[in-house]
Amino acid sequence: MPTRLLLIAILTACCLPSRAWACYAVIVGREASIDGSVLVGHNEQNGGRRILNFRRIPRRQFREDAVVQLHRGGRLEQVPETWSYLWSENPGLEFSDAYINEWGVSIVSDSCRTREDDYAALVARGEIRNGGIGYMLRRLVVERAKNAREGVRLAGQLVERFGYVFSGRSYVIADAREAWVFAAVEGRRWAAQRVPDDRVVILPNVHIIGETDFSDATNFLAAPDLIDYAVRRGWFDPDGGEPFNFRKAYGARPVDQPDPRRLRGRQLVMGRDAAESSNDSLSFGVEPEKKMTVEAVLEILRDTGGSVPLCTPVTQEGTVFQLRADMPVPVGCVYWRTTAAPYTSLLTPWYVGVTSTPSHYSRPATIEQAVSLDHHFQPPMGTFDSDSTLAWWKFKRLQDLVCEDFGNRAANVRAAQAAFEGELFERQPAVERKALELWRTDRDGARRYLTEYCADTAAQACREADRMTAQFTPVRRKNADAPKASK
Repeated sequence: MPTRLLLIAILTACCLPSRAWACYAVIVGREASIDGSVLVGHNEQNGGRRILNFRRIPRRQFREDAVVQLHRGGRLEQVPETWSYLWSENPGLEFSDAYINEWGVSIVSDSCRTREDDYAALVARGEIRNGGIGYMLRRLVVERAKNAREGVRLAGQLVERFGYVFSGRSYVIADAREAWVFAAVEGRRWAAQRVPDDRVVILPNVHIIGETDFSDATNFLAAPDLIDYAVRRGWFDPDGGEPFNFRKAYGARPVDQPDPRRLRGRQLVMGRDAAESSNDSLSFGVEPEKKMTVEAVLEILRDTGGSVPLCTPVTQEGTVFQLRADMPVPVGCVYWRTTAAPYTSLLTPWYVGVTSTPSHYSRPATIEQAVSLDHHFQPPMGTFDSDSTLAWWKFKRLQDLVCEDFGNRAANVRAAQAAFEGELFERQPAVERKALELWRTDRDGARRYLTEYCADTAAQACREADRMTAQFTPVRRKNADAPKASK
């Protein structure tokens, strides 16, 4: 795409609130990846002034009578111990955090509207109870689940017990062996479909689960009354001669038009420029043109070439979870992430085995402060103030400068990305060999090694961001703005 048209496409996307303040996911089954890993790519996109805190939360122990407080007043029995996790927090927002726990269970989400009544009506009917559940769902999954399927079942139990709030959402819950799309409907219904091992699934902001076979519990799970409820509401006719289709029954209207962002991602995966047929474009997954890599997923997240770009200036983070079952989880599962929009940022690795994240990747807070609902929904004063010592603001400043003159500056960033990330991927096997050697005899030593490696790489990325920022910042002439001496 010519530079001028590319810039127009990016700016156009920023002017479309329903599209720009959205999210996007790419899910790769283990037989569709080059190294046998499950890959989950995700762009987190929201409007307004934002910041991300990236932290590691350790295991925590609780008393027998402890409870979990939900955002709108509900309460849930606490477990004796919760798992550790890496957490990308978007302060103040309810549906925008990303997680991966010590077992390699990861979770991200995309908003997907459903055809339900409003919140007040659902509360009055008892479909939403004790304020419902929204924000805490994904955290409870990573605190309690040892695998993706367990996470799906737990999420379903929470939705059935409390009711899901605010339209609907599709979660991607994955581990090193399988990935699932979990679709929550506002109220107490949900459905989940396993990503086929040999397919790639593209998830924008529409429900994508179609025809379902709930007798096949290996690949489908759902609320027990999902179909009966749709029949009662007049959304599905069991005598109509067609199988139950979740998207058609529960998705917001219209449900049969291919989403342009989904179509763009599938074209990139399949290596096709021509539009797919209507039927094919609504299928759950596609076979990739060639085996997928972390780099290939990242390139989709960086894409600005479609009629509606996949990456826009309201993207706060690009994520690729690389989940491999042929190594111990602390080494085999990696949270690759960009700070700010991936098209102007540098990818950095965060192994599940790290024991901490650098202080310049989050605002100061104790563990108990960080995990509290008050701290998240009522961020301390100054949380969103610019701070050049923090990684977030380094990359956000770089992003803003590139967008000021995208045509002339983007090529420099792409060159820096190719050099920096090319070296990362080239040395990844050696890093992991050393970590695995340590793991056999000194697990604490392996964790220290991975922690130092990730912190050093992140510091290098921040220095590179500073270098490019200085390169793109106009130099002010000495004393140019000084007041002139009076005569």
